Amino acid sequence: MHCDVCGFRRDLWTDGDLRTTLQAAPQLARQVLDGASIERQADLARVLAPIADLPTDGVDPLAVHDAMHLLHEAGRLRHAGTAPSAGTVARLSRGGGGVPKLPVDRVAVSFGGLDGDRQDNRRHHGRPWQAVCLWSAEVVEGLQWEGHPIEFGSAGENLTVRGLDWAALAPGVRLLAGSALLQVTSYAIPCVKNARWFSDRGFRRMAQEVRPGQSRLYAAVVAEGLVATGDAVVVEPVLVPAQTARAEQLPLAL
Repeated sequence: MHCDVCGFRRDLWTDGDLRTTLQAAPQLARQVLDGASIERQADLARVLAPIADLPTDGVDPLAVHDAMHLLHEAGRLRHAGTAPSAGTVARLSRGGGGVPKLPVDRVAVSFGGLDGDRQDNRRHHGRPWQAVCLWSAEVVEGLQWEGHPIEFGSAGENLTVRGLDWAALAPGVRLLAGSALLQVTSYAIPCVKNARWFSDRGFRRMAQEVRPGQSRLYAAVVAEGLVATGDAVVVEPVLVPAQTARAEQLPLAL
């Protein structure tokens, strides 16, 4: 099962991924809605409404595809009219599990994430909609200026990006990093393992609800590609609103 529109591929999802994603889907929908313009709120709510009818447990891949497809569709609708902007990859990082992640100059990015990158716990990390973690070089440097012993890659981000208006990036925005196309799916929830990077162990300052616009971001891979340090990271312009067809009405390649 492979959807060319949202990138869903059944072979990438474990049963645990399916179950926890269905549980997380309502929260992911709220993140797409939060901060959207008043003009878009009603249309977004209409696109996302079917998510409330999906099961909250079980391992139904069609239900998970439906949720992810609707989230991608709503995200593109939210960002319709976005002006193009560009930054650069300040650092690429990957690891075999845990933090920090270590630098790499160039890496292939597949639907499962950066080649060679792993997560210790797939209940909260590493699901296909969390394939790539991104963070802002300027945010990290701001934390360093405050006196915290944090470096690029310390908090587990794969792409540390310089030059983008980080606060303007929200779930649904698409980024072309090197030749890989990514779609931001959610804000990353901070983990206590990152407490050591803060002089007061206050790792919660990375949370979107604590410091809006400074959170790490998770992204799904829409198109595979290669990324190198110094490559451009381009916010893909969305010129027209997405179509609002139900995901189950769209064909899947089996």
